[in-house]
Amino acid sequence: MPTENYIHRIINIDETLKKKSVLLLGPRRTGKSSLIKNEIQPKRVYNLLDSVTFRQLALRPSLIREQLEPGENLIVIDEIQKLPNLMDEVHLMIEDYGSKFLLTGSSARKLRRTHTSLMAGRAKRQVLHPFCARELGDRFDLQKITQFGCLPPVYLSDDPWSELESYVGDYLREEIMAEALSRNIESFSRFLQTAAYSNGELLNFEAIASDAQVPARTIREYYSVLEDTLIGSMVDPITIKKSRKSVSKSKFYFFDLGVLNSLLSRKTVSPKTPEYGNLFETWVYLELKAYLDYRKNGEKIHFWRTHSGEEVDFIVDDDIAIEVKATSLVNERHLSGLLALNSETRLSKKIVVSQDTNVRRISEVEILPYTFFIDRLWNGEII
Repeated sequence: MPTENYIHRIINIDETLKKKSVLLLGPRRTGKSSLIKNEIQPKRVYNLLDSVTFRQLALRPSLIREQLEPGENLIVIDEIQKLPNLMDEVHLMIEDYGSKFLLTGSSARKLRRTHTSLMAGRAKRQVLHPFCARELGDRFDLQKITQFGCLPPVYLSDDPWSELESYVGDYLREEIMAEALSRNIESFSRFLQTAAYSNGELLNFEAIASDAQVPARTIREYYSVLEDTLIGSMVDPITIKKSRKSVSKSKFYFFDLGVLNSLLSRKTVSPKTPEYGNLFETWVYLELKAYLDYRKNGEKIHFWRTHSGEEVDFIVDDDIAIEVKATSLVNERHLSGLLALNSETRLSKKIVVSQDTNVRRISEVEILPYTFFIDRLWNGEII
């Protein structure tokens, strides 16, 4: 039985496990272990955060095979990135024994380097995000989300800021030092804060390198580490044939608003400020990304921006364009990017997500209050 106050997660792992093994990735503290305990309820779990279990399997990986009981068809290994060599044993048992594995981890970096074939062919990669709006239901509170984010232990805590303050330290200690970057931990810490200031903005590696006091080539590597440890994701510009107007630089969004605020030591953000607008835009992006990972096949999200400043925040499937405005009253001037993009490439949907109170339409553009947009998104009516 699920533990008291457990919030059901939308991600569907059971159906995948009927067909093949699963590599469940997710940033630290998104609730992977809790999901396994409450929804999968496996008979056998090897938790590599447990020092005894880690030591035993490090010395003798074949213990998993030797302890396998007749008829046992699911084995869970939690935090598999702690012991990548176990993947050889997993590979053998999938091939020779027909075993099914649920592997969890907070970084794909080491696994990708050494076991790409297993990850690509024998285990389906799925990603667990922090809480999304559909999972929170009646507990959904946008003000709370823009302040503290949606990590389960943070959102459900009576003291969320204290939870967040320890998160970055834990991340640096557990993830970054494990990536053999411990000698550069001070440089990486400076980079993290600088990257947070650049959240959702066009990336200028040279400027970020100057602020973080590290070479530009190192900044590219650091962003790669952030992506591999699932702390954020790049959004690339859409390429439109026969058009030379659009920029070529990418954007980067952090995976959680609370972690972003913590990196900036920002306990409060006032509405109707640029900072709040950035948080609101990032939240819409995170909902889109979670929806695509859970309900679709992880389709890419792009953006569009011209050198003259016309912009559309998000484009999905090349023809669904979504602009995000934190205003409570969208008007014609907010539509310029959507209309300009539509003149470059035909769009099937043009949507502005805002804090308006009513659904309406201006010209060909739908104006959706964020609550309506979220409902339609998770009901499959947007994508």
